[in-house]
Amino acid sequence: MFFVINKIEQAVHRTDGLHNPKNPTNPMVLGIYRTQSRTAIFNVYSKKAYGEFWDDLERKKITARYWTPEMKAFARQKVAEAPLPPFIFKLTIVGWIFVALMIATMGLIVYQELKPPLPKSVEAVAMEKAPVVGDIYFGHFEKYKEKGRPIGAEIGFGWFKIIKVEGSDFYLAKSTEMSKTSKPKEQLNSGDYETETFPALQLSEQTGYNIRFKSADGLTEVYISEKK
Repeated sequence: MFFVINKIEQAVHRTDGLHNPKNPTNPMVLGIYRTQSRTAIFNVYSKKAYGEFWDDLERKKITARYWTPEMKAFARQKVAEAPLPPFIFKLTIVGWIFVALMIATMGLIVYQELKPPLPKSVEAVAMEKAPVVGDIYFGHFEKYKEKGRPIGAEIGFGWFKIIKVEGSDFYLAKSTEMSKTSKPKEQLNSGDYETETFPALQLSEQTGYNIRFKSADGLTEVYISEKK
């Protein structure tokens, strides 16, 4: 973003009756100025003007430390009479666009914070309910021979039924028809289950789209993706 400061001349006054402190024989002029700062987003005029005395022959500025009391009084008078700036602060077209984008962004953030949450689907609500005896789920199991070594693990896809619940322990039976590869749930039997259950499993994760059971020894895991 560019940034430019301009020195704007407001008026020039003759200083008849005042003596040049640097070169008494040379006439002086008093220039009244105001600064203008410009960026891509805004323009700013200084609220207060200021004066500078110049040697009219040598075209050199007379620094303020050489000013006489009469020069200071004259400068204060003319600065007070300086015309007002056209504005103090003004946004450019780019600035207005930037402000509009910022307001829109803040509004969107506030809306996202205040808007009510989307209603959960029936399926998600069902998945979030605490599992109870008789619940039937679709997913897959992984049974490892050795903890941490998935090679050679037994894997099956299909339906599972909760047979018993004891405190935090869940006993699940798998369907009599399990597939070694993933298949649509409609193609697998969800009505018949084995009499033998998995060892006691604990609920390690539960969301509206995923439930995970895991045995205490870490050798058996059941991943649920849908509830019947």
